[in-house]
Amino acid sequence: MAVDFKDYYTVLGVPRDASEADIKKAFRKLARQYHPDTAKDKKAAEEKFKEINEAYEVLGDSSKRKKYDELGANWDQQPQGFPGGGRGRTWRGANGEPAQEFHFGGTGFSDFFEQFFGGGARYGSGGPQGFGDAYGPTRGADIEGDIMVTLDEVLNGSARTISLRRENPRTGKAETETIRVRIPPGIAEGQSIRVSGKGEQGSAGGPAGDLYLRVRVASHPDFRVRGADLYFEVDVAPWEGVLGSSVTISSLRGRLKLRIPPGTNNGQQLRMRGQGLPKGKTGESGDLYVIINVQLPQDLTSEERELWEKLSTTSRFTPRGA
Repeated sequence: MAVDFKDYYTVLGVPRDASEADIKKAFRKLARQYHPDTAKDKKAAEEKFKEINEAYEVLGDSSKRKKYDELGANWDQQPQGFPGGGRGRTWRGANGEPAQEFHFGGTGFSDFFEQFFGGGARYGSGGPQGFGDAYGPTRGADIEGDIMVTLDEVLNGSARTISLRRENPRTGKAETETIRVRIPPGIAEGQSIRVSGKGEQGSAGGPAGDLYLRVRVASHPDFRVRGADLYFEVDVAPWEGVLGSSVTISSLRGRLKLRIPPGTNNGQQLRMRGQGLPKGKTGESGDLYVIINVQLPQDLTSEERELWEKLSTTSRFTPRGA
């Protein structure tokens, strides 16, 4: 089963020598445009959003980007250090022959990503298929893949339908199974969702292995995630920081009112308790930290300039000391 090459630079609309800042900027712009929460055609936007996130998952990580760039034009010629070369995710049985080839659908990641940037398959306690004939019933191998989970799914949980397409090594025919996967609220980056009995079939009457889906939390154009805490930047005018103000900000739970105390500095973080992500099964939530960005006015009118000049001569504020 062939794997299509993914040109992540084209997906994000950046040149191959783009800087980290340019890649991040391009991702945020596209992610806002195609975010399912705001798009009119949610289904089409969801697919595009996943494609954008996959590209950023690779190009936004320096080690993954280096590996991707090394693939180059010969990505399907089995270059040294890379598995597969145009095939799906595979492992080998005890006799050295391919035991299984499989492709995921609906996880948010393409076969190309799984091929070169996924975690690979791992075996269950029974070992690879092929030992059963010699040692009796043997448990099938576990299968491991990646699943992209949005912040909304982390917040509320969801149920997803994925497909698992396998090539039967005995018949050579592709077989596709549809699997319902429950994503619990509070699931975190790097955790695995276990689907019992959906791994490789056992040998000589042994039980099937399990399917493990490793969670990759999708990048968000507005929020950064650290554990169960969220970080969000808001722009304010100089006088709002000096005099204090009340602004409306976005959160995963809807619009929130934020009070900016008088004397708030640029870069200061204001905490909104309990407005972060769930902390697993504890029933508690992390916090939302709002980072203040004080923006200076540009293109002043003559009247505005006079007011700033008057302030500069009357203010007792001395940022660099006496």
